Amino acid sequence: MGKNNTRHTALMAMLIAAGLIIFSLESLIPPLTPVPGIKLGLANIVTLFTLYAFSRRDAFCVMILRVLLASVFSTQIVSLWYSLAGGFLCLMAMSICKSFLSEDLMQFTSVVGAVFHNLGQLAIAVLLTGSLSILWYSPVLMLGGVICGFFTGIACKLVYKRIKTILKI
Repeated sequence: MGKNNTRHTALMAMLIAAGLIIFSLESLIPPLTPVPGIKLGLANIVTLFTLYAFSRRDAFCVMILRVLLASVFSTQIVSLWYSLAGGFLCLMAMSICKSFLSEDLMQFTSVVGAVFHNLGQLAIAVLLTGSLSILWYSPVLMLGGVICGFFTGIACKLVYKRIKTILKI
């Protein structure tokens, strides 16, 4: 294994660890609203960062491993399907947006990702409950996604601009 492969593997491991730490810290924050399910989604900063700094494949690996490990460590295995569906749709939507939006517009890529994350979670909820009535909840969830996605996108952009020079990426 060459020096660059080792460096790359170490960087991916650090990003997964950072995502897990952020996930753990965010779980300590009290709910932002009385509406269940709305949260900042700060761990998505790591996925968005990886997408812009490295590749779609790297971002996918980081997201999948972070979600799997977070579900195991938090013993919330039931939420695994929600997180995987949301994370997958989020990453696919952000990958498409990245093709059109520069790093200066990262917050809009994040907003689109947050909305698609919510769509993925709603789809799993409908599948698991067998009821479409859960969809009444979507306007509130989408508004929360737009607001939180914008916030995490701004945070990611600030981190990205500072770290990309340190990592020489």
